Amino acid sequence: MIGKKLESELNKQINAELYSAYLYLAMSAFFEDKNLKGFANWTRVQAQEEVSHAMKIFDYVNERGGRATMAAIDGPENEWKDTIAVFDQIYQHEQKVTGLINHLVDLATAEKDHATFNMLQWFVAEQVEEEASASEILEKLKFIDGNGAGLIMLDKELEARVFTPPAAE
Repeated sequence: MIGKKLESELNKQINAELYSAYLYLAMSAFFEDKNLKGFANWTRVQAQEEVSHAMKIFDYVNERGGRATMAAIDGPENEWKDTIAVFDQIYQHEQKVTGLINHLVDLATAEKDHATFNMLQWFVAEQVEEEASASEILEKLKFIDGNGAGLIMLDKELEARVFTPPAAE
């Protein structure tokens, strides 16, 4: 049985993951409008990942005898200056999510909820990957100054990304 405080905080994280999906979909629409299909694809796949993260926590809360509850999801931004601004926000956003996950790990530790601590380790590792990916693309965009032939080449690279659901445990 999961404690009420952890249940509440995990429900907040479900909302945060779904907000992330909204944010990435808004970014995907922005890139579609700019005819940057690869960037649109990358952010759309990222949105799918965020939904799968939310569902992983949703299922866990229910499995532990808690109840996943849905709250309103804030609307994200819809306009950005350029591709660099988008990926700067992505990197900052992923750092924020890392902080949220770390808070949950700290809470699980304080509550001596070893099962939740164990489940959250997947998210800790995932956030290392998320931050590294966002940082790598941001640095490439800065290197090419966010435009020109380099932008087209990066767009083609990002077009190859596909959604792969997390393996069942």
